[in-house]
Amino acid sequence: MAELSQILKQATGVVAARGSGVQLFDEDDRRYLDFTAGIGVTSTGHCHPRVVAAAQEQVGRIIHAQYTTVMHRPLLTLVDRLGEVLPRHLDRMFFANSGSEAIEAALRLTRQATGRPNVIVFHGGFHGRTVAAASMTTSGTKFRSGFSPLMAGVHVSPFPDPGHFGWPVEQATEFALKQLDYVLQTLSTPADTAAFFVEPVLGEGGYVPANEEFFAGLRERADAHGILLVVDEVQTGFGRTGKFWGGDHFGSHPDVLVTAKGLASGFPLSGIAASSALMEKAWPGSQGGTYGANAVACAAAVATLEVIQDEGLVQNSADRGAQLKQALQLVADKHEQITDVRGLGLMIGNEFRDADGKPDAATATAVQQEAARRGLLLLTCGAWGQVVRFIPALVVSPDEVDEAAGLWSDAVSAVLG
Repeated sequence: MAELSQILKQATGVVAARGSGVQLFDEDDRRYLDFTAGIGVTSTGHCHPRVVAAAQEQVGRIIHAQYTTVMHRPLLTLVDRLGEVLPRHLDRMFFANSGSEAIEAALRLTRQATGRPNVIVFHGGFHGRTVAAASMTTSGTKFRSGFSPLMAGVHVSPFPDPGHFGWPVEQATEFALKQLDYVLQTLSTPADTAAFFVEPVLGEGGYVPANEEFFAGLRERADAHGILLVVDEVQTGFGRTGKFWGGDHFGSHPDVLVTAKGLASGFPLSGIAASSALMEKAWPGSQGGTYGANAVACAAAVATLEVIQDEGLVQNSADRGAQLKQALQLVADKHEQITDVRGLGLMIGNEFRDADGKPDAATATAVQQEAARRGLLLLTCGAWGQVVRFIPALVVSPDEVDEAAGLWSDAVSAVLG
């Protein structure tokens, strides 16, 4: 009898049977508040009627129209609609299936466009699990260990994480930019550096936001040296942070923007956006793939964009995020083990540390598991797994935020007393 790999680890024991909005029901019809959104994927919630209808209609027309062979209308419509929300200078798109694939497409583009071999990533970043993407990931060893050698040409520079350094954000940012200059002087000369790859908010790295000064410093150095700035919006895009793109908080002005996760409300779809002048520097034949821009996924993505706009979900993310963050801070104020509540929009992390100030993964996991038992589904992240993250669908209501905060408070109290 075949079974799933025993190495796969489930965050909860729930066997999901159906879902609606932020609510999931198991096979016994027990209700859960899903504040994981499939790791930030179901941006419009589970089975939004408009997304379901768009996918069902498309399935009856054509399921797979491979887009380097023939075009299809959902793809063309999606490109038009993305043009309305992308930064104006990013007017060319390439589509793939997963965030990892899109990151690798961005890597290939930047190396081909510049003729330079190296890239610089930032400590704590997560960019994927395929070989090149894992080589660029530094949020945890589990994503990159055991299948060396990894891809060459990747150098790591600090991310301005105040909590990790124990410094004010201004000092952490000054240090990060100073160290980036040191990396460019000692490890990867600008003439060999194709791109910076950076997340606006560290995802797997612990839900740590960047800041405007850091992005301004990246842009300044990129412009000075002909280096391309690639902003990984896989988790932060599509309204997750209370603005359409996470980088919008910081004036990121990317040369390449990478998107996936919330793009199609659960259907596999990812993409990169760049200017026409940059995209034309990709080598012929370097972009393609069997399933990229699948017709059903594209139809779902168009519907997702329409729902986000028509239902004001970017603003809802900002409003509900502020409500949730305030409620979570009230819980943290009662428990010294929760040392930080941080994030943007509906992307909020709660950091646990022990009495010695060390990351406390055991307590974070215990509270996450207790929350699941009480009907609130959450995930952990951070280098040690010491952060419990809240990442609900953008359709979450004020009452659902209050309910989740109450369940969280009860779970924390049950574990910590």
